[in-house]
This record gives sequence, structure tokens and C-alpha cells, in this order.
Amino acid sequence: MVFVVNHGLKMGKGKIAAQVGHGAVQAVMNAGKKKPAILEAWLATGQKKICVKGDDADHLTRLERHAEQLGLLTASIRDAGHTQIPSGSYTVLAIGPCQEAELEPITGLLKLL
Repeated sequence: MVFVVNHGLKMGKGKIAAQVGHGAVQAVMNAGKKKPAILEAWLATGQKKICVKGDDADHLTRLERHAEQLGLLTASIRDAGHTQIPSGSYTVLAIGPCQEAELEPITGLLKLL
């Protein structure tokens, strides 16, 4: 599973952690409903998670479309606006769970967070 964090929002470390947490929960819930066998395999093999930087909301949207075109599960996280950033801001894109090789064409060139 990979989390693409909207680097353009300049979120603090705690805010990023919370948003990635929301992404992880939503991604697991989606997988449980739509691809339970893939979720079980991911749970049984260490639950690998990686965080990378995305440029801005448009970049996250393009990556989300690409992932969906390849048949991968996605979860887009938008903030409620109670703290650091405006309501509705696209903070994190979660992709997966899936095989690492499936993520490479989508996020392989992005820098680690």
C-alpha cells in the first residue's frame, strides 16, 4: 500500500500522520468489501506501507485515475478543515493494498516522504 501525501499543503508532521491514518483505515475497509482475498494476502505478508510526496491535488487526482485504470483500489482523503488546512483539501491518496510491482508504474518515481 502506498500513501501519496499532498506536499503542496505544507501540513505538519502530526497532520500528515493523521491523514495517512485515515487513508489506511479507508483503504483496508475498501479492500475488505471489494477485494477480500487481496486484503487477506496483504495482512498475511507484513502489511507493507510506503509514504511518498505528491505535488498538489491535481497530481494526486491524476495518480488516482491512473491507479483506477489499472484496476487498483484507491481511497482519497479530504480534510474536514478543523485545524491547519481548508475544508475539502485533498490531503492523501491511498493506493492498495496490492502487489508492490503494481504500484511501480504509478508511484515508482515519487520521492519518499
